[in-house]
Amino acid sequence: MTKRVTQLSSLAAASLLTLAGSAFAEVKLNDNFSVAGYIEGSYQYSDPKPGASTDKFDIDTSLLLVKADFSPVKAVMSFYYNPNATNQLIVLDAYGTYDAGNGVSVTGGKFLSYLGYDSFFTINNAFVSYGMVGIGPLTTYPAYHDGVRVDYSDKEWSSGVALLDSVNSPYYLHGDGELKHNAGFEAYTKYTGVANLTVFAGFAYDTKGNFEPHSLALYNLWAQYQIAPETAFAAEVFQTEGGKGARGTSWLAQVTQKIDDKFSVAGRISGQTIRDGGPRTTKYSVAPSYAVTDHLTVRAEFSYFDYDRYPTISGIGASAQSKTYYAVQAFVKF
Repeated sequence: MTKRVTQLSSLAAASLLTLAGSAFAEVKLNDNFSVAGYIEGSYQYSDPKPGASTDKFDIDTSLLLVKADFSPVKAVMSFYYNPNATNQLIVLDAYGTYDAGNGVSVTGGKFLSYLGYDSFFTINNAFVSYGMVGIGPLTTYPAYHDGVRVDYSDKEWSSGVALLDSVNSPYYLHGDGELKHNAGFEAYTKYTGVANLTVFAGFAYDTKGNFEPHSLALYNLWAQYQIAPETAFAAEVFQTEGGKGARGTSWLAQVTQKIDDKFSVAGRISGQTIRDGGPRTTKYSVAPSYAVTDHLTVRAEFSYFDYDRYPTISGIGASAQSKTYYAVQAFVKF
């Protein structure tokens, strides 16, 4: 779940887009309008121990994005289909941006959070699944929300602040639509003044979290270093401070290696510890990707989950000590 390698992805997506060739394409309709999008499906198999195995073979998500450019004003609207969501077809992006000059812009509407190394859109990542950062029991990794933000960027620094109706509403909803009883705030700064290095620090605060009537604070720090044109290393820490069940730390470390113009491979270790007696999980992942064409990519993943304190896996009802996960994904982008 902006930032803005494309208007769709996280700040960090740049590292993986370069190596895995996953950037959204864009079709220019005329001087003012363009469209982009993708269709993505996969086969996924999970085998917890103990517990019953499950699999899934389906279209996962698809998106159609429309951009309008009437500089200094630009607008973005996207339509998002997720067959597994409560609302299968929704308007995802819906915002306008005014370029005030001197690196300053003002944006209002429904847009993606500043926070997060992984992109909201999995085709912009190097893996089929997400790392453990901000997922699982915490479910506090922000995605889309409504509000107003002000951003600034120059050659070395970029930063922004946002006033939101809430931080953690489900991406397919518009939040609570008010500030009186619950308001959200986000801010970030990013530094790129050292060659091949990107450092990001972000913060979010919700006056009432989504686990219980309790404020929620989120702290996000990540860095990426392009070791060579073919190799990138990244690390992230995400801290959550909220009510019971929403206090913990998650992290990841990963490397992505480009083998040639079509083939790349990524490795990742990620983990999550939930305080108040919650589970502790470590996830080990490897994922090769092959760009069949500029518009079609096939990716596979193998992951192993090592559970401590044996959490119950949703939908299985068994207390798992470990889990293996296999997936093959294909996506068409335009």
